[in-house]
This record gives sequence, structure tokens and C-alpha cells, in this order.
Amino acid sequence: MVKVSRSIHGWTKLTLAAALLVPLAGCQKAPEDKPLAAAKDGEWARHGYNLSETRFSPLTQINADTVAGLKLAWFHDLDTNRGQESTPIMKDGKLFTTSAWSKVQAFDAATGKLLWSYDPEVPGKAGVKGCCDVVNRGVAVEDGRVFLGTFDGRLIALDENTGKVLWSVVTVDQSQPYTITGAPRLVKGKVLIGNGGAEYGVRGYVTAYDMKTGQQAWRFYTVPGKQGQKDGAASDDILEKLAGPTWKGKPDNVGGGGTVWDSMAYDPDLDLLYIGVGNGSPWNQSIRSPGGGDNLFLASIVAVRPETGEYVWHYQETPGDEWDYTATQQMILTDLTIDGKKRKVLMQAPKNGFFYVLDRTNGKLISATPYTQQTWTTGVDMKTGRPKMNPDAYYNKTGKPWVSLPGFLGAHNWQPMAYNPQTGLVYIPVHEIPTPYIRDENFKWKREANNLGLDLAKASMPADKQIVKAVKAQLQGRIVAWDPVKRKAAWTIDLGAPWNGGILTTAGGLLFQGTAAGDLKAYDARTGKMLWSYPAQSGIVAPPITYATGGKQYVSVVAGWGGVYPLLLGELAKKSNDRPNRSRVLTFSLDGTATLPEQKALAKWTTPPPPAFGTPAQAELGMNLYSRTCGGCHGDGVRSGGVLPELRRSKVAGDAKTWRDVVIGGLLEDNGMASFARDMTPEDAEAIRAYVLFRANQDWKSGQRD
Repeated sequence: MVKVSRSIHGWTKLTLAAALLVPLAGCQKAPEDKPLAAAKDGEWARHGYNLSETRFSPLTQINADTVAGLKLAWFHDLDTNRGQESTPIMKDGKLFTTSAWSKVQAFDAATGKLLWSYDPEVPGKAGVKGCCDVVNRGVAVEDGRVFLGTFDGRLIALDENTGKVLWSVVTVDQSQPYTITGAPRLVKGKVLIGNGGAEYGVRGYVTAYDMKTGQQAWRFYTVPGKQGQKDGAASDDILEKLAGPTWKGKPDNVGGGGTVWDSMAYDPDLDLLYIGVGNGSPWNQSIRSPGGGDNLFLASIVAVRPETGEYVWHYQETPGDEWDYTATQQMILTDLTIDGKKRKVLMQAPKNGFFYVLDRTNGKLISATPYTQQTWTTGVDMKTGRPKMNPDAYYNKTGKPWVSLPGFLGAHNWQPMAYNPQTGLVYIPVHEIPTPYIRDENFKWKREANNLGLDLAKASMPADKQIVKAVKAQLQGRIVAWDPVKRKAAWTIDLGAPWNGGILTTAGGLLFQGTAAGDLKAYDARTGKMLWSYPAQSGIVAPPITYATGGKQYVSVVAGWGGVYPLLLGELAKKSNDRPNRSRVLTFSLDGTATLPEQKALAKWTTPPPPAFGTPAQAELGMNLYSRTCGGCHGDGVRSGGVLPELRRSKVAGDAKTWRDVVIGGLLEDNGMASFARDMTPEDAEAIRAYVLFRANQDWKSGQRD
């Protein structure tokens, strides 16, 4: 059970009565598996290795017996130390990676020689549109073209050999807070791309473009638009007939959310494209759909025809989503024998804590089982497919704070899981991060801030050192080896800190994962025993891949700490990464000879902050404004997670004019610090400065200077 005090700080007396309990069991024999569109020998040519998105490689040179000899073969320092979430693509002897701000690098896969790089020159001011760092999850490569989605909403085709731009299209209304962070997918001559921005109020969709020309083929909107208005899109009929009636009183000025910001998969035999749909916008349903309703297609898996975007079926995992329980997490397609019958299945472990197995031919639910501790339901009704809700989870209806597990960062976020047909197990990077939901009684729309409908100031961490320590102890990260047939964990690995990286598994009996603490590790895929570890000098959230060229197998990963967890949770995330961020491409082989340079120590906070000023009312106003506008990047309670500048140490905070020039005037706009003039007055900016200095002096005097 999760308990929360009724005090202003939703975290203050948060306690968990029980930890995640999972049974230990032996691994089953591998069920029959039919990977779809497997890569050519040695290549990692698609985002999830194949169209099934299994992230299972058949390579065996690096295996449970040889992995202890794995060494660094080559590395490349990236020019940006923001969050790195890219899945490398290896095709035609070249390794393609992306980095923060949507930059692309092409290397000789064997030597690491940089062949070319491309910078789409995303404007720094676009950074304010992203909830979760200026990340990019990778490119797609086919027919001599490299396809890239940029943070500011463009889809670009590059020449594979030179990096020259072949075509570029704008896929979003750039006046709205849309972003692209996900990797494009390629199906039947089309490039598929979604977008993000649901935390700010946009309306989600996915679009297909012709690979050769960039001409739009079709678009599918995931939620209804303005009342009575059609889009001329593939989704028009199904939104009118099916989704529209599930939105009750949706105002025309509310986008609704439902962004398709990451996961897709494709079955060529069924000719079905599966898309994962995101959360509602705002999270607070009473604003986006005052009369309630299921709000299709939020938090749903939707199957469409890739040629036309025609709707075929859907399954909604979290009806009427109010908790940011997206269904955008990775989907894996395989065949499983269940109850003696071979089934074509789709598997997903979304944010809400349930492992779903669906019949991918028709979307019918086969099973839904918690893969980690969850408190928002008592299970899923197998007749209706709907969750059996805990009434307390409806914070909108009760008007009371609700602390949920999973929280809005999810039991499993974007970091990919992997399925190994030899063990029959799905390896899930699990996060245990309980978070409070407190309804905002005075919500007003803002243009340069999140629009969740939650009171983030009341949910902010207090300054009390013991409370911070207690909450940190509750944040956990795990690998869960999940048996989708037996519907239980075969084993788990407790990693301590959450927000660890995506997972790779291989026919060599291995699974690889990077950690928030800054190590790349290899485990026995059958038992979970750790077999190898390498100190990467920076937290790793991106997933590794493996490939072979010249008769040699390599393992490659993009290292670099960042994303929503360290940006938003700030001080809490420092438990998992207390070193300077250093973003690199790291590639390993059994005969590697490279070494990393010595790591510099983290700079200490040794100079007292400028004196606090202002009235308590001014500081309280500043806290409310900071929590909604600034905390998503600079950290809860003005405590940075180590990715962006630490405002408690900022000299700018000591000078009212310079502070105003930055916050209102856009002085550092090119560096990613946008102007907030559209939402803030100079008096608002000064109130935030008062709060920042209040917190800085509070922590300095109490000795909390990490």
C-alpha cells in the first residue's frame, strides 16, 4: 500500500509497505518464434533489429563463455552532453547514431572513423517545447537513405554515403509545442513518424510519407479535433463513429493529447501496422473531457493498414487516462503456444505496470498481469479487458492527493525491452518511482509551460534532508525476466537506482544493459548472473546493439545521462549519477585495445549564494511558477539532476537585470533557454528569482550542497 499525508508536500510522509515480490523459477524452453523481416547477417538494420522489434540478435561470437574478455574497441566523444537515447543502426558496414538536438553521426562500423555528421540546426528556443530533454532515439536506413525526425518537427532524408539532404518536410505546426524524439519506422516504401507534446496541450497523430519523395501518403489522428470538423485524414470516419462519443464535452481549444511519440511494429503477413498511443492532455480529465468517458484512442494500441492508414482494431489499456499511463512503450510481435494453441501475439509492458499479451490479428486480450507492484487497480477484467479501478486513484473525483505506483514516469518507460526466443523470456527494464497526483484548483493554460492540470508545487520535494533521504531509498530499478506464457517473473535483478538503460539479448545467451550509475553490464540470459561490466563514466539510458563486420562481433551503445528523470526529479536522480555527464559512442569487441581518458571530478559547490530577498508571498508565488515552468528542466525544488545548470549556484540569480534578460529577454535562447515572455511578467520572473535564492540559501545553511 502507498500512503500520503494530507500536508502541502505530497511526498512528505510517503511510505511503501511492501517491496516488489517476484518468484524465482527456471526458464522455460524456448517457444517457437517467427521473427519478422530479420536483418541480413551481421547487420542491425532496423530500430528493434527486425519488424517484430524483438531486439534479439542471432550472433554468438560474444557469448556467456567469452564475454568476460570483452574490451573497448573504439569510442567517439559527442559534442552535446544532454540526454542520449539513440539506438544505433548498422547497415552496409556503417554505424549510424544520433545525439541530442537531433544530430546524426555515420561511422565506419569496424574502426569508428567518423565518415560524416549532420546537424539539422534545431533552434535552441525549441527546447522549451519538450517535456523530457532534447533527445533523439535514432534514424532509419534503407535504399541508400537515412531518415531522421528532428526535435522541431521535421522529417529529413539524407544520403547514406555523404549525409547530404535529399528532402525535408515539416510534419507539425511549428507554432504549437510539438516535438519529435522518436525514431522513424519504414514499411512498404513509406516513412512513418509520430510526435510528442501531450504535456503541453497538442493533438496527436502519426503520418506516412513516401520514402523517395517525402510526399505525404496519409495521416491518422488519435483523438477527435474540433466538434463537427473533419481533417480529411484516414482517421475521419473512425473518430466520428467510435472515438468521438467517448469524449464528453471536449472543448475545441483542448488538443487532447494521444501523441504517438515512440513505439510502432509491423506484421507483413497480416499487413498490419501497430502504433502505441500516448497520454491525455491535460492529464486532468475534467479539463480535456469534462463529462468523462474513455477518451479513445488515448493509452491504446491501434492497428491500421500501412498503405492507407485505415483503422482495423484497437485495445485501450487505460480508459480515460489521468496518470500519464501511455501505451507508447515498445511492442514485440512473436508467436507463442498458449494453452496448447499457437497464437500470433503482440506483447507490451506499458507504463501502467501490466504485461499485456494480445492476439495481434484482432486485438483481443489474452492476458494482462502485473509485472511489478501497482496500486491503481485490483487487476484487469478478462471479460471486458478493462482495469478494475481503485477509487482512490481518481484524484479528480475525490479532490484528494493520490500517490500512485507506478507514477507518471511509469513502471517501464521508453527504454526498450527485449525478447529471447531461446529462453522464452522478455527482459524488462523496470522503474519503481511512486509519484503524487494533486489536482490544480486554479489551472490556467500557458504557452511556454506544461499544461497537466496538476498542482506541481504541492507535490514538490520539501527541503527536509531526512525526507529527501527517505524518498530516495524508495526509488528502485530492476531487470525483470518475464515469462509471457506462465505470466510471471522467472527472475529479477535489483539494480538499486531507477532509470537504467534499454536491453539487448543475443543467441550467445546474453543480455546487455547500461545503468544509471554509469556501467555497461552483461548478464546470463537464463539465470541473470552478471558476467561482465565496464565503467562508462556516465549514466547510460540508451539501449545497446550488437553487429558483426569483417568476421568480428561488436557491441555498441550511446552513453550519456539525461531525459525526464534527472531533469525533473533533480536531487532524487543524483543518487544514480553523481559524476559529470560525458556523452560518447562506445563500441566493444573481444580484441579491443582502446581506453577512455581519465575522468574529471565533479565540481563542488563552495561559494555561498547571493542573499535571499523578498516576502514570503513573493517566494510562494515563485515556487508555484517555478514548479510549472522551470522544474521540468532545472529540477524539483531547484536541485538539478546534473544535466542542466544548477540554479542554486548561478551567479545570474544574484543580478535582477541579467536574470530578467535571460528569463524574459531570451538572452540565452541559442543555448536552449527560451524566453518566457509570452507567459511571464517581469514581476513573475523576479518572484522565481526570489524562490531560487530562498532555496539556495536554505540548502547552503543546512549543508545540502551536492
